[in-house]
Amino acid sequence: MIARAAFAIPARISYHPRMTSETPRPSEARALWLISAAHLVSHFHYLVLPPLFYVLRQRMGVGFVELGLVITISNVTSALVQAPMGYAVDRIGPRRMLIFGLCLSGIAFGSLGLFPLYTWMIGAAVLFGVANSVYHPADYSILGSVIDPARVGRSFSIHTFAGFLGGAIAPTVMVLLAGNFGFRTALICAGALGPIAAVPLLLTPALDRVATPRPATRREERPARVLLSPAVISLTGLFALLSLSSGAITTFSVVALVALYGVQASAANAALSAYLAATAVGVLAGGFIADAT
Repeated sequence: MIARAAFAIPARISYHPRMTSETPRPSEARALWLISAAHLVSHFHYLVLPPLFYVLRQRMGVGFVELGLVITISNVTSALVQAPMGYAVDRIGPRRMLIFGLCLSGIAFGSLGLFPLYTWMIGAAVLFGVANSVYHPADYSILGSVIDPARVGRSFSIHTFAGFLGGAIAPTVMVLLAGNFGFRTALICAGALGPIAAVPLLLTPALDRVATPRPATRREERPARVLLSPAVISLTGLFALLSLSSGAITTFSVVALVALYGVQASAANAALSAYLAATAVGVLAGGFIADAT
């Protein structure tokens, strides 16, 4: 919906060499729509478990420390696999790897709904960590190949906005599903989102052509020390601190509000959704500001 508002979505990917940088190519809009949808699902999946912590604690007989360990295992797995996954994306192709990530993430949560055991929750966390490591290298590989440099800022912000939007709706959706149909059904429904989002990508093989970079010549190759430049290191540090703070809020704010301040669980989840929605709006505005400045 956001991508449609930014660019007109075509029926298929095509090329118009005479278009200027002021006119989005049809391939840009199509790719942005597909990748943003996948990113929305990835952030939704990231917040499937935290809203259900109180229910899972009672049903599985574990404490918040054990449940927090599940999130830690998922994040550590994703961090360890992130770099190798980037090479896999380059070798296998970003579209194929994105389909793999969406399906694997869906399997992780769907199977947890079928087998709601703490031991399997650890295994599902590992599967989700592997799946989660696919999204950024695959997403940015496709967008970086398709989007005109004049619109990179707003396109990346729309992509990021879709992710935060998925996270914003996850707490409310999961609480409603669990309250009306049970937490197992809620987990299965959440898992089904992965394969559903993978279907349009499966039906768009043209993305393999637009997202496959040409081989670099010897003159174009860059030494590895570029990755250790002050700019890259400083931005990596900034992103690590940002992830540390935002991750703590998204994972434990609901539990903290309920346990420390006696807030109703539904109100605590609504507060988390409001926080993520406000972040999404700020990210979306930031992309347009980046292009303008």
